[in-house]
Amino acid sequence: MTASRIVALGHYQPPKVLTNDDLAKLVDTDDEWIRSRVGIRTRHIAVDETLVDMAAEAAQKALAASGLHAGDIDLVVVATCTAVERSPNTAAAVAARLGITAPAAYDINTVCSGFSYALATADHAIRAGAAARALVIGAERMSDTIDWTDRSTCVIFGDGAGAAVVEAVPDEQAGIGPVVWGSAPEKGDAVVITGWDPTISQQGQAVFRWATTKIAPLARETCRKAGLDPSELRGFVAHQANLRIIDAIAAKLGAAPDAVIARDVVDSGNTSAASIPLALSKLVERGELRSGDPVLLFGFGGGLAYAGQVVRCP
Repeated sequence: MTASRIVALGHYQPPKVLTNDDLAKLVDTDDEWIRSRVGIRTRHIAVDETLVDMAAEAAQKALAASGLHAGDIDLVVVATCTAVERSPNTAAAVAARLGITAPAAYDINTVCSGFSYALATADHAIRAGAAARALVIGAERMSDTIDWTDRSTCVIFGDGAGAAVVEAVPDEQAGIGPVVWGSAPEKGDAVVITGWDPTISQQGQAVFRWATTKIAPLARETCRKAGLDPSELRGFVAHQANLRIIDAIAAKLGAAPDAVIARDVVDSGNTSAASIPLALSKLVERGELRSGDPVLLFGFGGGLAYAGQVVRCP
């Protein structure tokens, strides 16, 4: 059997940083109000960077860290909900930017769970023999969707990208576990981005209740499918939606007290499909997670869709 593993990670964030004090000049809010509700201190905002710029930058860093070259990649998958162009898709544009020739290239839009969906589909393609090496990217320019007069949303979101290089390995070396995925389509209107000039809106309390009651059991099921008890995890990287949500899920998960819990939302805000690879890449770069560590990834949010898998760190 053929399986897959992540061999390298990379990330990119725009240099412009928007603080809570900066936002207080735009809307009726302050640092204490924002931190007490969502735990966010700063977020990065794209100015000149396009979605493709950020995705390509993160992907190039991951590719360089892997020791592979553009010609080694035969599949590019981009998870995003903020693509402006309908065609070519973001994946094809990134492939062209990096000089990857003749790859399969497609975008996935399941909003905040997008990276875990994209990683699962790349893993499935490799297991099926349809690809050997893939670039899997989560990238968002959420600032394009923000109403800067709406304090319930403008304080939450940021921009950025994260990427993983995934390659085929023998089944006994599998580094990406089985996916647990699904959705609650009847609650789909809880987070929406609508219109040709899109604006994001959400029912914050409804999303909070859904995430804090439904996600922990699904996360434990993901560990079970990977053959692990949650106490064996070395890390937990949830979608960086809200610090209160992350901490509530982590408390119910049953991970070991010394397991690393990603809290990149504090400095990056909610970057939707970019949040998981962005946070994971930073943890690996800082040495907080080591090669081979089992880490639970779990995305959830708009749709309302969810997806997760246990991976081994590169």
